[in-house]
Amino acid sequence: EVQLVESGGGLVQTGGSLRLSCAASGFTFDEYAIGWFRQAPGKEREGLSAISTENDITYYAPSVEGRFTISSDNAKDTVYLQMNSLQPEDTAVYYCAATYVPTNHPPAFLPVSDYQYSYWGQGTQVTVSA
Repeated sequence: EVQLVESGGGLVQTGGSLRLSCAASGFTFDEYAIGWFRQAPGKEREGLSAISTENDITYYAPSVEGRFTISSDNAKDTVYLQMNSLQPEDTAVYYCAATYVPTNHPPAFLPVSDYQYSYWGQGTQVTVSA
């Protein structure tokens, strides 16, 4: 059974930092891409970042590039999202998601849209106070 468990959310002041973790189980970790998404109340889900656990190719949305860093520890089957310079508009529930990447994929292929992801965690709340 595929499981993704997020942790590391919480309450932080403006300008602060948090590191989210996504612990994966139930699949061969380095055959999947992992993405981070968020959803604020009344807003659509937003894709933030993604990483290929095979070759560490990464993607960042413009809204978080330069502030967030995604990384993967394949020995622990865990992906991290380091979030710095947090702002009140970063307040949301943050989700990690996983999707299988075929072995014959084109070079530099990395899914970045939510419809491309098959498995989702339960989410972790991030609240940034003004």
